[in-house]
Amino acid sequence: MRIDAQHLPLARLQHWARERPDAIFFTQPMGDGSTQDYSFARVLDESRRMAAYLQRFNWPAGSRVAILSKNCAHWLMSDFAIWMAGHVSVPIYPTLTADSVGRVLEHAQAVACFVGKLDDWPTLQPGVPANVHAISYPLSPENQFPTWDDIVRDTAPLAPIPARDADELATLIYTSGTTGDAKGVMHPFRTFAVAPEIARGPFGVSSNDRVLSYLPLAHVAERAFVEANALAFGFHVYFADSLDTFVQDLVRARPTIFFSVPRLWTKFQQGVQAKLPQNRLDLLLKLPLIKRLITRKILKGLGLDAVRFAGGGASPMPPSLLDWWAALGIDIVEVYGMTENFALSHGSFPGDGRVGYVGRPWPGVECRLSDSNEVLVKSPATMLGYFREPEKTREVMTDDGFLRTGDLGAFDEEGRLRITGRAREQFKTSKGKFVSPAPIENKLQQHDSVEACCVVGVSFPQPFALVMLPLEVMKAVKSNVNLKERISRSLTEHLEAVNAQIDPHERLDFLVVVGEQWTVENGLVTPTLKVKRSEIEKLYGVSFEAWARQKAAVLWA
Repeated sequence: MRIDAQHLPLARLQHWARERPDAIFFTQPMGDGSTQDYSFARVLDESRRMAAYLQRFNWPAGSRVAILSKNCAHWLMSDFAIWMAGHVSVPIYPTLTADSVGRVLEHAQAVACFVGKLDDWPTLQPGVPANVHAISYPLSPENQFPTWDDIVRDTAPLAPIPARDADELATLIYTSGTTGDAKGVMHPFRTFAVAPEIARGPFGVSSNDRVLSYLPLAHVAERAFVEANALAFGFHVYFADSLDTFVQDLVRARPTIFFSVPRLWTKFQQGVQAKLPQNRLDLLLKLPLIKRLITRKILKGLGLDAVRFAGGGASPMPPSLLDWWAALGIDIVEVYGMTENFALSHGSFPGDGRVGYVGRPWPGVECRLSDSNEVLVKSPATMLGYFREPEKTREVMTDDGFLRTGDLGAFDEEGRLRITGRAREQFKTSKGKFVSPAPIENKLQQHDSVEACCVVGVSFPQPFALVMLPLEVMKAVKSNVNLKERISRSLTEHLEAVNAQIDPHERLDFLVVVGEQWTVENGLVTPTLKVKRSEIEKLYGVSFEAWARQKAAVLWA
């Protein structure tokens, strides 16, 4: 795909600052209920001043500069400044441990690190070595580092802004690590120009759109969905302040485009059901005059009443969840991709989706299946490779340039792709049969009370599953024996229904309701809330034999 220089990210930022200097680019909550707006002109000016500061250190061109922060306006301005200074940005998840932060900084050979908006800086601080030059944001925790505002005040803007070539390395995106150690995926500037071209046609994105940035900017989905498209189209980016204020942040932004992961779409659903029981909602939605009023009220309360395009990805969307949102007028488009192709692989075009399928290849993308049904993808946004790991790069690339995704798939008669499992997550039972967990987990999560689950059972006669219920449900169960019994009966019925849909060797022996919540903080899920199977098995594996001996359909750990 040919990319004009005017479509590269720094050129787009300068375009909007020239054409719409006073228009609001970013709206940042300040933590005290107030917000601060940043115009295109201000964003460009502050980014240029920070870039000039970075150039004073005379680091070699292409040096790596890290960003350790939750999403905020300064996160993106740091990225722009790093690029203007001739360097490469290295986003780091703010939820990692100090050891993991240190490993990323060491592997990337980072010379500097922006230390931004963080919940637990004292815990992370040991991961940032003293020889890495640190810079703080206005919303940073207390520290002794040079501050953004002081630097911007005392530094003249960089002039001229250097042009970065389309094929130059722009960023290292470290994979979130559902399996194994994270790898530094190398993406050039061309990738940031390719991403918006996909959204330009079928979704009609424009400068009139609004988005809320809340999924980690260290993850590829937010870089593609928010950063690349905001630069291309010049739309308004709102930032979320915290989990506690998330709904208020959504209501403030009233996004016209909204992307989320299945677990968060489920949480929204459960929040509605907690206030309006499903049987009553079903009844109201059957009444034509009432349906419009009730759906508008629900969506307005969530801040989703202006959404014209809704997306879902990172893991399979349960069909029942898609149907539930469709009944409220939100048709969630499933998208499919990975860090290695900047999340640009497949999607469901409006009017062409099919439940359970991730759609067709985006423009310019080729897809085929290997002899073992592994999905192979060639995208104009395919990575340059893994940083400092040529052997691992060769392992995932075919000789003709296709990326080995590690996912198993199948096509329907219209060429739409369905992900049937993970090649590397398949496991063998003691009967010698292979089990693909993902499709079974997708069916389990169609139960209203199952927030997350993990199918396990290596070397057991039959697989079984660990399920996590919502926190509020677990709290209620502790003081309500009858509720626990009702949930057990419901889960037993659900287990029977799921087993009736799958092959005999895949049928689940039992379900275990775990007592813990699986969170990013305790390392059991990724920042996009995908279950870390190896960590789940490590935590609970010691109990597997005892659970199997109990011969019960539903156990409570």
